[in-house]
Amino acid sequence: MAKAREPFACLAVYDATMARLMDEAGVHVLLAGDSAAEVVLGLPRTIHMPIDFAMCITAAVRRGASHAHVMADMPFMSYQASPDEAMANAGRFMTEGQADSVKLEADESLAPLIDRMTRAGIPVCAHVGSRPQTAALTSGYTAAGRSEPEAERIVRDARALESAGAVLLLIEAVPSEVTLRVVEATSVPVIGIGAGTGCHGQILVVHDLLGLSTHPPRFALPAAQLAEPIVQAGREWVARVARSELGGKGYTMRPAKSVEAAPEQSRMGNR
Repeated sequence: MAKAREPFACLAVYDATMARLMDEAGVHVLLAGDSAAEVVLGLPRTIHMPIDFAMCITAAVRRGASHAHVMADMPFMSYQASPDEAMANAGRFMTEGQADSVKLEADESLAPLIDRMTRAGIPVCAHVGSRPQTAALTSGYTAAGRSEPEAERIVRDARALESAGAVLLLIEAVPSEVTLRVVEATSVPVIGIGAGTGCHGQILVVHDLLGLSTHPPRFALPAAQLAEPIVQAGREWVARVARSELGGKGYTMRPAKSVEAAPEQSRMGNR
C-alpha cells in the first residue's frame, strides 16, 4: 500500500473484542499500545505499563484480529536496560504475544539494537518525533521538530533506524513539513499520529476515535461520540434493577424424572 501511495489505517486497541470489531471494519494495523496504561489501567503515564499486561493485551488483540497486522508496543524499560534483555522481551512479544512486529521509541543511539533484532528475525517499527516514554525530560508531552535543529535530528534518527533494519517508522506530534522530510529521506512505510497527512499510514487511540476520551489530543477528531450512549446504557441498567425488570429470559427448573430399575437390575440388587 505504501508503494502504491494508498493510505493505510492503524488504531491502538487493547482487547480481543475491539480488535475483532476494528478488524471487521478493515483497519489494516492494530497496535497493542502502551497507552493502555492510561486508558485501560488509569495510570498517569505510559511509562507505568506493566510488561506482562502488555504481553496479555498483545495476545488478546491477535486473537481478535484475523486479518490485521498486529504490532506490539514495547513498554518503558523493556528494551533500554540491556540489549540481551531487550532481545528476550521482543522475542516474547513475537511468541507469547503472537505479534507481527514490535514498536519501540528510538533515536539513532538504538540503531545497534534494532540491527540485532532485525538479524534475529524480529520486524521493528521505530517510533521517532515526540516520544511519550521520554516526556519527563520535557516536563510533559510536547510536540517535536518545531525548530530546524530538532527537525534535522528527527530526520537523522529516521535514516539511521531504517539503515539499521527498521521495517516501519512511526512519527508523532511533529509539523507536517518534518513528516514530509522523513518520508522523502526514507524508503519504508511511515505511520503518523498528529504529524500531518504526508505519511503512508495514520494511527489514533481507539478511545479518541470513538469519543470516549475525557481530554483527547488536539489532533484526534472523533468519528463517533459513544461516551453519552454508554452512560445512558448504564443509567438504564440502574433503572431496570430498581424496578426489578431485568429483561431477557430466566431459567426454570427441569421436571423431575422418575427412575425405575430394570427387572434384571432389581434381581441383581436382591442378591
